[in-house]
Amino acid sequence: MSFTPETRVSLDRFWSTIEASAKIGTGRPGGLSRLSLTDSDREMRDLFVNWCKDAGLAVEIDELGSIFARREGTDPELPPIYIGSHLDTQINGGRFDGIAGVLAGLELVRCLNDLGHVTRRPIVVVDWTNEEGARFSPPMVASGCFVGKYERDWVYALEADDGPRFGDELERIGYKGAMPCKAGDIDAYFELHIEQGPILDAEKRQVGVVTGGYPSHGVRVRFEGETAHTGPTPMDLRHNALIAGARFLTAVDDIGWDFAVGDGKATGSRLAAWPNKPGILSDTAQCIADVRHPDPITARVMAEKMRRAAHAAAAMAGCRAVFEDEWSWGGDIFDAELISGIRDEAVRQGWNWRDIQSQAGHDAYHMALHCPTAMIFTPCKGGITHNNNESCEPEDFEAGLNMLLHAVVKRADR
Repeated sequence: MSFTPETRVSLDRFWSTIEASAKIGTGRPGGLSRLSLTDSDREMRDLFVNWCKDAGLAVEIDELGSIFARREGTDPELPPIYIGSHLDTQINGGRFDGIAGVLAGLELVRCLNDLGHVTRRPIVVVDWTNEEGARFSPPMVASGCFVGKYERDWVYALEADDGPRFGDELERIGYKGAMPCKAGDIDAYFELHIEQGPILDAEKRQVGVVTGGYPSHGVRVRFEGETAHTGPTPMDLRHNALIAGARFLTAVDDIGWDFAVGDGKATGSRLAAWPNKPGILSDTAQCIADVRHPDPITARVMAEKMRRAAHAAAAMAGCRAVFEDEWSWGGDIFDAELISGIRDEAVRQGWNWRDIQSQAGHDAYHMALHCPTAMIFTPCKGGITHNNNESCEPEDFEAGLNMLLHAVVKRADR
């Protein structure tokens, strides 16, 4: 057998890995709660590593726990092709978000193994640590560190709500590797992902060619106040951080509605206060919020409004706003040549496709800062995601998997 234009992946085999993953770290019915660096994350990592070794891949773990499974090429000195995503999930996550992209890379190399086809360039399948940011904020820290956006020790010091630090948990589960978290020479990076939006499903499209991402800006803000009794403390002497946080998040939501006509979105996703008890005002509150818009200038305007809203909310509550972290991603960051190659495969293979923008964050955003990068979107029912009702059928992945296979092999064999 040989690799031909008609070669296709094994959809059944790919689906069997999805089903095996869905048994690890179960959450609400039908979903997953496999947070980064938990015991269930370790169990999934172990299974993935075993699958990779069974497929003849050489596995390395970097300092932040990301897993790199390498299939050697006929010319191992050439820069490799990377294919990746993540195996961690949201606290109420689905079975496909991120997971499908990692297991797509595994299926691709299994397919090549079946044919005995060795590409000219090496192929590396990657599971990035902590893409979701559900346990350790911000999201995508491992891929960000990999390309130099974050310092390793800063990531190690991140604290989870349940207490442990990132570095300690990484060591506890046995995935604190020796490989430096530093990108070398990479020829290209590909990531397959469910759309996480309703467009492909609504239009009955089989696949989306991702042209870029909505410019997005996020913040983590701490409001500092002072504890006091809720009964006798006069209103003008209160410094209630909980109220400052609440005012900030409602202001962020208002920003989203102000720009909704142009498909702008603003989200207050977290409010954690202390003591957060009856009878006492809270002296600290931490908020996480973000804004995004397809137009980069408008997105920056929304971000500035969000920052000003934090200071205004603090002033109204007699508190102080401290910006603990800020991040941005998105824009026209993906490689035109890779995008064109993926489109060519969509046309050649006869799939019902369309160009589409990503509205969520992905590790591909960080990788695009370092090497040519592209993404492929597959449909999901109703666009429901970060929810245990996230739903896909095997046929939803057929077009994306086979386009990925041929686009990667063409790139790797050149």
